[in-house]
Amino acid sequence: MKRTAALGAAGTLVSGALIAGAIAATPAAAGEPRPGGSAEARGVQIAAARAAKEGVKWQDCPAAWGFKAPVQCGYVTVPVDYAKPNGRTIKLAVDRAVNTGGPQKRQGSLVYNPGGPGGSGMRFPNRIATKSPLWVKTAQAYDFVGFDPRGVGHSAPISCEDPQAFVKAPKADPVPGSEADKLAQRKLAKEYALGCAAHSHGLLPYMTTANTARDLDVIRAALGDKKLNYLGVSYGTYLGAVYATLFPDHVRRMLVDSVVDPAREKIWYQANLDQDIAFETRWGDWEKWVAKNDATYHLGNTPKKVQAAWAKLRATAKKNPIGGVVGPAELTAFFQNAPYYDSSWAEVAQAWSAYVAGDSKPLIDKAGPHLADKAANITAENGNAVYTAVECTDTKWPTSWQKWDRDNTRVNQRAPFMTWSNAWMNLPCASWPVKQQTPVNVTTGKGLPPVLIVQSTRDAATPYDGAVELHKRFAGSRMITERGAGSHGVTGLVNPCINKRVDAYFLEGKTDPKDVTCAPHATPVPGKQAAKSAG
Repeated sequence: MKRTAALGAAGTLVSGALIAGAIAATPAAAGEPRPGGSAEARGVQIAAARAAKEGVKWQDCPAAWGFKAPVQCGYVTVPVDYAKPNGRTIKLAVDRAVNTGGPQKRQGSLVYNPGGPGGSGMRFPNRIATKSPLWVKTAQAYDFVGFDPRGVGHSAPISCEDPQAFVKAPKADPVPGSEADKLAQRKLAKEYALGCAAHSHGLLPYMTTANTARDLDVIRAALGDKKLNYLGVSYGTYLGAVYATLFPDHVRRMLVDSVVDPAREKIWYQANLDQDIAFETRWGDWEKWVAKNDATYHLGNTPKKVQAAWAKLRATAKKNPIGGVVGPAELTAFFQNAPYYDSSWAEVAQAWSAYVAGDSKPLIDKAGPHLADKAANITAENGNAVYTAVECTDTKWPTSWQKWDRDNTRVNQRAPFMTWSNAWMNLPCASWPVKQQTPVNVTTGKGLPPVLIVQSTRDAATPYDGAVELHKRFAGSRMITERGAGSHGVTGLVNPCINKRVDAYFLEGKTDPKDVTCAPHATPVPGKQAAKSAG
């Protein structure tokens, strides 16, 4: 997952097996607890049948949303609580760009989730509007559909604190120097959890991955698709895995990219500890690249020297925040982009290099707050609120501070770059003010078609073992491994070995007879910002 000030877990894609386009059939949600179908399973059938009848009233998007023709916008109504489908409802924002190949080539809708939890998928239809080269072939066959999940953006947004306070800087150094530092962070975490309860309009108990998966099935029905075609990245992979477990016979094609480990014991406490270690590995990869390109960046010609320069930068910023606003917390939040995405390698190195050469403006601009940009700050705070709400409500977290302290102290010895900032970001879950749920047991259900899994071996945000675990759990799935690479979100990058297989899967339902390993995509060019992964 991508977070604002530290990080969390993962994302991915999904898809399944019939021509879509007719009014949605809504068979019982396989995989739900029985006998007789749970209240939620019955509730999602009722909500989906209602949505199939109502459809989506597509129209020009509101100007403030920033999406122009050919992108269209609308809403889908879903229950807050699927056990009470005739109770309170909310509206979920959706958008689309129609397929470019006409009625003859149309295979239905391709629904996208970019991760988070808390990410908006509403930019996805722009891949058709801008003729994104990697998606031109798939766009001939599918309407590209994005949505704001419950609580996100234009879909009954929740909040946990004032957005301007959320971005205010500098914040305390996430690496504690004393017990008093830890106590202060624990107090902030409790206050944040209470803020989530106060500013979430009664949605907090229902902010779960399982409910978002049910929402996804209602969206499928509203689109008029008998079966779901899905692309999920990072946390979107977990959303896809849960959907495929609850509704296996509703899946047509599903591609998951950069996979969250779906094992119940990993969701979510252990997943974040695993992530800390993976970030440290990828941070080391970036330091090697910076050292190799010392002629461009002048930050040290060995990884050890680059690490020493980082320690110096961090210590300087702790003593005197750069520009009065960039301390160690802000540096970590900005520099984590490098282990996240190698499209950010040059950008981060360049800002740091400029600072060392005497120009602090790029670093302040990129790592510091922008208090005047209130819209962006609202989006950032909302994303963090939903991230926290979903991860904290999805599962039972440890409540013992001694356990948090012991585990994070141990992991920090191996992985000092991210561990403590990640711990504080998740600590509200230790004192969560609503009932915490039990995660869905992700498994293969009757009717599930082959799911395509795409993963790089050195991914920091969603470590490789998670993809292997999902592959084991989904019978008939196929896995494409990008060996030696570590950028998060593989399908948005140029790698013909992968790109052609993504097209073949979505266009023809084809997977290879066995799993495939691809060479890595091209290493970033120093001094030149790489194109961001599409999203």
